[in-house]
Amino acid sequence: MPDDSPHSPALLHEVASLPNLPGVYRYFDADGALLYVGKANSLKKRVSSYFQKNHGGTRIGHMVGKIVRMETTVVRSEAEALLLENNLIKTLQPKYNILFRDDKSYPYLKMTAALPPADAPRPAGGQGAQPLHFSRVAYYRGGVEKKHHYFGPYPSAWAVKEAVLLMQKVFRLRTCEDSVFSNRTRPCLLYQIKRCSGPCVGHISPVDYALDVANAQRFLQGDAQDVLRDLEARMMAHAERLEFEQAAELRNQVAALSSVLHQQSVDNVSDRDVDILAVKVQGGRACVNLAMVRGGRHLGDRPYFPAQLEAAASVDEDASSDAATPRSLEQRVLEAFLAQHYIGIPMPGVLVISEPVDKGLLEALSEQHGIRVTAVHQPREQRRAWLDMAQTNAALQLARLLSEEGSQQARTRALVQALDLAVEVLEDLRIECFDISHTAGEATQASCVVFSGHSMQSAQYRRYNIEGITPGDDYAAMRQVLTRRYGKVAQAQAQARVQGETPPPAARMPDLVLVDGGRGQVSMAREVFESLGLDLGLIVGVEKGEGRKVGLEELVFADGRSKVALPPDSAALMLVAQIRDEAHRFAITGMRQKRAKVRMGGGELESIAGIGPKRRARLLQRFGGVRGVAQASAQDLASVEGISRELADEIYRALH
Repeated sequence: MPDDSPHSPALLHEVASLPNLPGVYRYFDADGALLYVGKANSLKKRVSSYFQKNHGGTRIGHMVGKIVRMETTVVRSEAEALLLENNLIKTLQPKYNILFRDDKSYPYLKMTAALPPADAPRPAGGQGAQPLHFSRVAYYRGGVEKKHHYFGPYPSAWAVKEAVLLMQKVFRLRTCEDSVFSNRTRPCLLYQIKRCSGPCVGHISPVDYALDVANAQRFLQGDAQDVLRDLEARMMAHAERLEFEQAAELRNQVAALSSVLHQQSVDNVSDRDVDILAVKVQGGRACVNLAMVRGGRHLGDRPYFPAQLEAAASVDEDASSDAATPRSLEQRVLEAFLAQHYIGIPMPGVLVISEPVDKGLLEALSEQHGIRVTAVHQPREQRRAWLDMAQTNAALQLARLLSEEGSQQARTRALVQALDLAVEVLEDLRIECFDISHTAGEATQASCVVFSGHSMQSAQYRRYNIEGITPGDDYAAMRQVLTRRYGKVAQAQAQARVQGETPPPAARMPDLVLVDGGRGQVSMAREVFESLGLDLGLIVGVEKGEGRKVGLEELVFADGRSKVALPPDSAALMLVAQIRDEAHRFAITGMRQKRAKVRMGGGELESIAGIGPKRRARLLQRFGGVRGVAQASAQDLASVEGISRELADEIYRALH
C-alpha cells in the first residue's frame, strides 16, 4: 500500500490480509453510511486495487477517499457472491451502485378454486346457488394462495383486464363476487350480452362450466390450438347427434377464439413464457424495457429507470475493468437489472436480451430459481420482432423521461430564482408541503408531501391523525401537525449547537415549507416556528386566487414580505401548484380511509366474498358488531353457523 495513503493503517492492514477467495465487500464512510457493495472472485485482488491505484479526481477517487471502514463476506462461489451482492444492493441501497427501485408488484389473473362439479342439476332461479362449484376469474394483486390458480404476472392492470374480458368473450366465465352470485334470482346484464354463461341461475351445469374453465386455463398456458381443435370436435359431435342448439353455442365459441388467435398472432409462436429485455442509455440516464410473453401471448411491457446511474457508472466500470472482456455501460445496466429484478419473483426460462450478459449471472439465476435460464442475444423471426419492439419502446420511454426531467429541472430552477432561495445545487432542494383534510370536522388528517431531486418523493410522505381539537378548526390542525413535524427537529438542532456538533441529517430543515392556505394558515405556521426558534423565511403560503381558479394563486410569506402573484404561465408557479395538488390528493385519500374505518359497519363485512345479509347478521349478532368481529380469531369466526373454516380465514384476512 502507498505510504501517503489517506486511509488508516488498520484499514490498510485489513485489506492486505484479505483471502484469495470469492466474496462480497462493503465500503462505509465516517458517518456509517454504505457507499458501495461489490463482488469479487478474489477479494484480495479486487479490494486491493481500490487502494493501490491513483484514481485522481474521478468519481471513484471521490468514493475511495470517503472509505473509513470495510466489511467482507466470504462465499463458496462467484454465483453466491452475485446473489448476495444484489440482495444487499436492493436492501441497503448504497450510493455508488446501479440501483433499480423495488417495483415488482405485478398484477395477476386469478381463477378461484372450485369444488368438483356435481352431476345433479342445480335448482333454477338462483336458490341454493353454490358459487364454490363455479370458478371465478378476476384481477388480483397480492400474496398468492396455493389452492387458487394464478396466471401472469402481467406488466400492467390494463393487460389483466384485457385478459379478463377475453375470458368473458370466449369462455363466458363469471366475474361476480360470491355474495352477488349466491343471491341472484335472474341473470345479470353480462349474460344478456353473452359475456357470462349464467351459472348463478342454472343456465349451465357445473360439469359444462368446469370444462370451460379447463379450456380457459389451457388457453392461458399457451395451448390455444389444442383448445380450438377440441371445441371443433365437440361441435361436430353435437351436430351428428342433432343437438343443434349446443352445436351453435360451440360454433360461436370457436368463432370467438379464432378471432382472438388471429388478432393476437399467436398461431405460429412456439415460445410459451419469455421475457424480452432491451436497454437504452442516453443523456446520463438509462431505461430497461421489459416485455412479457406468457402462454405465447405478448402481454405488454413496462419501463424501468435505474437510480444514481451517473454516480455508480464510473465505480462499476472500474470494478469490471479486471474482467477479461470489458463490459459496456448497457451490459452493466442490464446485468444489474437481471440480478436485482428477479429476486423473489418467478422468472421464465428464456430471456431475449439486447446486450450479451455474463454466463455466471445466468448460472446464478438458474441456481436461484431451480430452472435452466437461457439468454438469446441475437434472436431471429418472432423473437427478433419482439426485441425490436422492446428496443423501440425503451428509446421512446427514455426520451420521454429526459424531456420530463428537463421540464422539471426548469421548474425547480425557476422557483429557486423567483423566491431567491439559498440553494447551490438544484438536486438538493427540498420542499415540504402541508394540507389539512376532513369532512365537516370528521376524520381530520394532515398530509406532508416531499419534493426533492426534481421529483415527488412518495416514500417520504407522511400522514398525521389530528386529535384533541375543535372539529373543523383548520388552524389548530395546522398548528398541531407543524409542531409534531418540526418540534423534534428544532430540539435536535438546539442540542447539536450546545454540544458544538453538526446536526444529524434527520435534523435538517427543508429549504421551503409550503402551507396550503392564506394569511390565517401562514400566521399559525409563523407562531409555531417562532416558538421553536426556526427560520420564518422558510414558510410560504399558497393562497387561492379570485374564483379559486388555477393559475391565479398568490404566495404569502411569514417573514413580512409582500404577497407575490406569479404569472399563470410561470414555471415556478406550475411547480408550486404541482406540489400543493399532490399534498391535497394525499390528504384527501388519507381522510377518506380514516373516515371509512370510523364508519365501519356491516357494509364492510358484506363486501367480503361469501358474506351475504344472513351471514352478516349472524356474525354481528354473535360478536356484537363489526368491531367485535374484527377482534375475533379465525377459530371463533368458524364457530358461527354458516361460516366454514375457509371463509373464516378469508374474513380474518379482510379485517386485518
